[in-house]
Amino acid sequence: MKVSVVIPVYNEEKLIKNCLDSLIMQDVKADEIIIVDNNCTDNTINIVRKYSNIRIIKEKKQGMIPSRNTGFNNAKYEIIAKCDADTVLPVDWIKNIKYNFSRDVSIVGISMPIRLSEIPLIDQSIVFFYIYLFIPRLMIGFYPFLGPSYAIRKTIWNKIKNIICTDEKKVHEDIDLCLHIKKYGKIYHDGKTIVDSSARRIINNPLSFFGEYNIRFFKMLYTHRHLA
Repeated sequence: MKVSVVIPVYNEEKLIKNCLDSLIMQDVKADEIIIVDNNCTDNTINIVRKYSNIRIIKEKKQGMIPSRNTGFNNAKYEIIAKCDADTVLPVDWIKNIKYNFSRDVSIVGISMPIRLSEIPLIDQSIVFFYIYLFIPRLMIGFYPFLGPSYAIRKTIWNKIKNIICTDEKKVHEDIDLCLHIKKYGKIYHDGKTIVDSSARRIINNPLSFFGEYNIRFFKMLYTHRHLA
C-alpha cells in the first residue's frame, strides 16, 4: 500500500519548512509528496525546491477546494493523505494511516485530532478539538475530516470528485468531502495520531472562526441533509 501526500500552499513561507521537515522525518516515508502551488507570491516555492523528490503542481484558480482537487487528481497512489502547510505531523503519521487502511478494507477515510498551538490554555491540548466537534459529531454520527490532517482512498475520491461541492462560501470542504464518501464505508477516527496545527485562523479572526464557520456548517448540513 502506497501513500500520496497532498499539501496545498498559498504564501506559506513562514511555516512550510516545519511541515516538510516533519514529513521527511517520518518512520515510514511517504511514497509521494505533492505541493500544490496556489499562486504563491512569496518564497514558499523556493523553500520547497530545496527538498528532493517533491512534485510541485500549479493550480491557478484560487482557493482550497480547487487546489485540493488538483492535488488529489494528480496523486498516483491508492491512499491520499492531506495536510495543511501550517501542520506539523507526528513521526508515525504515515505508518498509522497505512496500518488503519490495511487492517480494514471497509475504511474509506480517516480523521485525526488537531492540537492547536499559540493560544494559552488551548496550546498543546486536544480537549478543544473534541469540544469544538461535539455538535458536528452528534449531528452526523462521526468525527469529520478537518483540513490539517485526513486521509482517503483514491478509489473513493474517484467516485465522488465530480459531485462534491466547489463553492467555499457554502461548505466546509473537509466536512463536505466526508459527507459524500460515508455511504461507501467507514470513516474511522484515529484518536491516537495527533497533529499540531497553527491557531492563526482563530487569532486573526475569532469572530469568523466561532461565528461564520459555525453558521456555514449548519447551512451546509441543511443542504446536505440527504447525505447526513
